[in-house]
Amino acid sequence: MSPVIKFYSVSDVYGEFSNFARFTIIIGGKKWPTTEHYFQAMKFDSRADQDEIRKAKTPMLAARKGRDRKRKLKRSWESIKVNVMREALLAKFTQHSDLQDMLIDTGDAKIVEHTENDSYWGDGGNGSGKNMLGRLLMEVRTQLKI
Repeated sequence: MSPVIKFYSVSDVYGEFSNFARFTIIIGGKKWPTTEHYFQAMKFDSRADQDEIRKAKTPMLAARKGRDRKRKLKRSWESIKVNVMREALLAKFTQHSDLQDMLIDTGDAKIVEHTENDSYWGDGGNGSGKNMLGRLLMEVRTQLKI
């Protein structure tokens, strides 16, 4: 049976896997403070909205701005959000060799974002969630091993 790695808070063991962890990424020639900043900004077509979110002082502020429904969400968002997250994670784990090593060193462990706060990206706290973030991390790990 494969081991299970659970993470959520940036202060936890494997907290580096969190989208709130302070690792900059460069995508499209722009520097993003965290993968959370990038993911939240990509919800919108408006460059002004994207830039405002990119410049948010913390990942939590970026998340709040990204969840603000006064902003016009991309029509395609639901169908592209997994690919946007994949792109952010690939950037994070290819642009930071220490993180890449940490992810590869998890071997064949199941990676789980363990939180009651999210049953799509996380496990819902009781394992009933989709754990999409964990699944994408395992997918990126497989790609990086090649």
